Amino acid sequence: MQTVLYLFPQLNLSAPKEEPYQITKPQKQEGTMENNNRHKDKRHRLSLLLHKADSREILVPLFRKPEKTYTCLDEHSKWGECLNKLLVHKSGLNLFRAFLQSEHSEENIDFWLACENYRKTKTLSKLSSKAKKIYSDFISTDAPKEVNLDFHTKEVTKKNIVRPTLSCFDLAQKKVHTLMEKDSYPRFLKSKLYQDLLLESEAHNCGPRRRSHSFTSIGVLQAQSDFTYWL
Repeated sequence: MQTVLYLFPQLNLSAPKEEPYQITKPQKQEGTMENNNRHKDKRHRLSLLLHKADSREILVPLFRKPEKTYTCLDEHSKWGECLNKLLVHKSGLNLFRAFLQSEHSEENIDFWLACENYRKTKTLSKLSSKAKKIYSDFISTDAPKEVNLDFHTKEVTKKNIVRPTLSCFDLAQKKVHTLMEKDSYPRFLKSKLYQDLLLESEAHNCGPRRRSHSFTSIGVLQAQSDFTYWL
């Protein structure tokens, strides 16, 4: 009798064991992962920039305009209307004094400024010393910066400083103001210093490139004031 042998590999103990089937995920290349990270980083930075630009936190002008360091043409033109409009503006006062210096007559504007500062004195006990200093600097016969005052005005001012008040120099200051208004101020309006200022201001408003300058009207306006009369 012939015996039939059925072979079942699963039950064949002598057969070599098969390795278990493992599902492995394909590994991404390192270069691809780095590129993805770079793209994500760029997108993140771009979104931040867009957000800031929308909120007006970042302003990147194509051409940076020079900052204005002096007043406009309209303001400069107003200085030609009257002396008071010139004196109340710090830049106008600087330019006017520079003109007076060129004529060696800055004592008038210095005296006017000294009277303005004197009138602002808050401590009455300091009036006497301040009044005597102004008188000795500008009014007395041997004053180093004597202003052109008539005899009557000098005598009135001399009596006023004996018992000084805030208004003891009003008469003398008014006389000097009138002198500047009728004499030096008209010459200032015709001077090259002021006329150059108007031309430079007009050129600046029209938009051409600003030219360099050493001692022009604009340079005088930009300079810090160093003539404040201390009391």
